[in-house]
Amino acid sequence: MLTREHIQEILQSITDPETGKSLVELQLIRDIMIKEDRISLSIVCLDPEEQSRMDLEQRVRELLEAGGVTNVHIRLRDATDYERALLRGESAGEEPLVDEPGKLKGHAAGLDDHELINENSGVNFIAIASGKGGVGKSTVTVNLAVALARKGKKVGLIDADIYGFSIPDMMGIEEGPVVEEGIIIPVERFGVKVMSMGFFIRENSPVIWRGPMLGKMLRQFFGDVGWGELDYMLLDLPPGTGDVALDVHQMLPHSKEIIVTTPHATAAFVAARAGSMALQTEHEIIGVIENMAYYECKDCGKKDYIFGRGGGAQLAETLHTELLAQVPLGAPDNHISEPDFSPSVYKEDTATALLFADIADKLIAKYEH
Repeated sequence: MLTREHIQEILQSITDPETGKSLVELQLIRDIMIKEDRISLSIVCLDPEEQSRMDLEQRVRELLEAGGVTNVHIRLRDATDYERALLRGESAGEEPLVDEPGKLKGHAAGLDDHELINENSGVNFIAIASGKGGVGKSTVTVNLAVALARKGKKVGLIDADIYGFSIPDMMGIEEGPVVEEGIIIPVERFGVKVMSMGFFIRENSPVIWRGPMLGKMLRQFFGDVGWGELDYMLLDLPPGTGDVALDVHQMLPHSKEIIVTTPHATAAFVAARAGSMALQTEHEIIGVIENMAYYECKDCGKKDYIFGRGGGAQLAETLHTELLAQVPLGAPDNHISEPDFSPSVYKEDTATALLFADIADKLIAKYEH
């Protein structure tokens, strides 16, 4: 059976002409996914010349075919300036992308079409939190952001889960942000503008920064990114009640919060700590979303409550808020060859997407009516 390691071994001989290092070693061959007899992967191209890109793709296909892999889907994208600098051993990994927060490089202050964001800009800030990892908080965040965008709202999304960033991968984002005249331009996907630490860290590299450095990065996400006009800004917080979550609360004292839990009583008990932190920092909790609430059989429609029942309702009662929705256990039925493929965003006409559309309607009613 093919494995990711087997694919990497087959492609090990492809090297970068300038450094002589393998593209696998440089982590320029990414997102290797194996589904039945089909392989998909992404290649980050250092040479933007079209013929070089075509030659590289052909070389990959030939090696995989020689290794017995014939059904291959390859995505190509150009390396960002940051990635080029990082791979060439320059200082991009040590210096901030822009100057100190509030002091923009170049002529950023004069840009009319890339408005910077702050809490007085009329944007509705919603932080998505959980007491522990593994409850699907990020999945809830991306689908709620997309649901709001499908309602015609202008939506931004900050992946503030700096140690466990996953939003770009979940949304199928393959390119990185660019810098225009000192302003970082977020990546847009499914109508949502996205900024994440994942854009600036090499694949699978751990984040070992201390609290102050993380806080500085978050401030840049708020103050040095050209978000343009937004109606909603969603923040995917790290689980628990650590320094990053506290920094966000301090930066945005008037943001509101949604707590994500599973039906299990212990998960709800732990999530109550995150809710208590929000209340202690005077942040309104606008609701609870119970994820993985049940598994529904596709054939018979029977619901199995695998993780128990009642955790979400219990948490909402504890925090004196409402249970916004109970989202079933499942995953989008997306095919990797689709042009708008993403691992975690549900298609608009699916039952789960309609659940998130209903949550979006509730939020719009709370904020705008």
